[in-house]
Amino acid sequence: MHYLLFYEMADDYAERRAEFREAHLDRAWKASERGELVLGGALANPMDRGVLLFKGDSPTVAEQFAQADPYVLNGLVKHWSVREWTTVVGEGAATPVRPSRMAAENGRTR
Repeated sequence: MHYLLFYEMADDYAERRAEFREAHLDRAWKASERGELVLGGALANPMDRGVLLFKGDSPTVAEQFAQADPYVLNGLVKHWSVREWTTVVGEGAATPVRPSRMAAENGRTR
């Protein structure tokens, strides 16, 4: 399953992130190396939110990441939430669903 971790950044996020960025990135890359964090980053223009894509059996891995993230612990993130994301298209889709035409061509079922 896939889970999206949404961050709502504090108004002074851009000014304060340098102090905590190294620790945040260290945790993020370690989670990626363990196969938990697939992608992550800040939305741009404006840089007011972040989105991190996790893979796991439950939302716990994303929740635990947020709860210990230096950005969260130091108030750079004013709100966070985790949502299950049902991925159906693409190489990494957790529950691939192909149109009938493709399934028949590839000898697969839906």
